[in-house]
Formats: sequence, C-alpha cells, structure tokens
Amino acid sequence: MRINVIMFPGSNCDGDAFHISKIRNHDVEFIWHKDTELKNPDMVFLPGGFSYGDYLRCGAIAKHSPIIKEVIEFANKGGLVIGICNGFQILTETGLLPGALMRNKGLDFICKHQHIRVETTDSPYTNDAKENQVLDIPIAHKEGNYFIDNEGLKKLQDNNQILFRYCDEDGNVTDEANPNGAIDNIAGICNVERNVLGMMPHPERAAESVVPSMDGKVIFASIEKFIEQRKA
Repeated sequence: MRINVIMFPGSNCDGDAFHISKIRNHDVEFIWHKDTELKNPDMVFLPGGFSYGDYLRCGAIAKHSPIIKEVIEFANKGGLVIGICNGFQILTETGLLPGALMRNKGLDFICKHQHIRVETTDSPYTNDAKENQVLDIPIAHKEGNYFIDNEGLKKLQDNNQILFRYCDEDGNVTDEANPNGAIDNIAGICNVERNVLGMMPHPERAAESVVPSMDGKVIFASIEKFIEQRKA
C-alpha cells in the first residue's frame, strides 16, 4: 500500500504515522505542505500536532496549504484520507468532514489512555473490528471537544457516520467516560461516502508490542483489508 504523510510546520506526529506505516511494510513518503502534488497514494495521512502553531484556530491555516487542494481532490475521487487529532481538526476546517473541534470542557490539555467503542464495522477503517469492540487508544489534545448542531448530529447518526465513541473499559458510553465534552461522546467520524476518517485518539501510538496497547492495529488492518479488496 502506498501512503503519503502530509507534513506541516508544527506537525509532531508525522514521524509516528511514518513509522507505523513502515513497520507494516508499506511504501510511505512524506509530503511537505508546500508541495503541489501527491505521490500516487492509496491513502493520505494527516497527522497530529500543531500545524502552524494552531495560530488563529487549530487547522484554520493548514487548510490553505498548497497540498490541501490535492488532498481534497484525492478525497473527492474516493481516495482514503485519515486525519488524526490535528488532522481531524484540519479535515473539519476544509469541509471534508462536518462539525468543529473546540477546546476541551476543562480547558486543559489531556494526555492519557482512553477507551473508545467501535460503533460500526461499515467503513474502510473498522471492517476488521467487531461492532461495540472496546479499544484502548491514547489521546493527547486540548481542542478535542467535537461539536455539531442538532441537525448535523442527526445526519451523522442517521447515516451511521459515527465510527468511534468515548466509553469506559466495559463499553458504556457515559458522561464520565467522555474526556473532553464531545457531543454524543464522539471520538471519530467519517464522511457520507465513508472514505474520509477523522478521529482524536491516536491509533498509530497503539499498534506495536513496545507500547502498552496494540488496539490501534485493528484500524490499520481494516485499511489494508479494504485496499486489498479494492485492488482485487
């Protein structure tokens, strides 16, 4: 599988995205934000961090980078695009995903392991998981409080676009298990076409044996399964 990892000034999870792609034996390349062409990817990875220092608003400046035009075109043609943390924020700013990411309810930066529940297996990112499967995936953000208006939320629910919700270790979706105040405990969503994923938790930091959790592997295995089937 060919993966392009987009790099912005202030990205700090680009190396994690590159590393996990490499150890899973994929052909991965960094793409600088000023570049104007992608390198024939099967998937584009928008990593976490603080693009442009999160000046103005998280993701607001990154959406004007030259490469983003190509990412949008790639997504609109059905290409897989995954945005993690700051990448999720960028995807909402570009309009590839609905809603917005606001400051956490406590206004503090949160860095910890967090349980999330797989809400559907009907996506390229969850097809190898089980519905209601609980994953232990780390989070690290200050603006992870997902918000969308009531009409938009109903569309997400009706279209089965909510892929992950924050939960406790037993899979219960509760206010207490919500780390940042996100509406409906939303941790990750996809677009209507299901090829674009945005999520705040970091599966790339939970996908090998040297770290406390390997639960993120199921997301990458799902992507690989989807691409293999698509090419077949």
